Amino acid sequence: MKAYVLIHVRVGSIPEVVKNLQRTEGVLEAHMTFGPYDVVAEIEANDAQSLGSMLSTKIHPLPGIVDTNTLLVVM
Repeated sequence: MKAYVLIHVRVGSIPEVVKNLQRTEGVLEAHMTFGPYDVVAEIEANDAQSLGSMLSTKIHPLPGIVDTNTLLVVM
């Protein structure tokens, strides 16, 4: 199961958040963006429960992350 996570980041924290995401297991890619969101990450997990767990325990707690919007990929 794949998803894209659109992330609002605290001012000045974008590089740190991107680096931390790139080191996080299950994150395939993470990039700074221009527009309504500061960072977009592509993540992968075995199932919806694992995906939710990854978001709540590995991504949301990262310093600098203010808010996320998760888009599930339909295959």
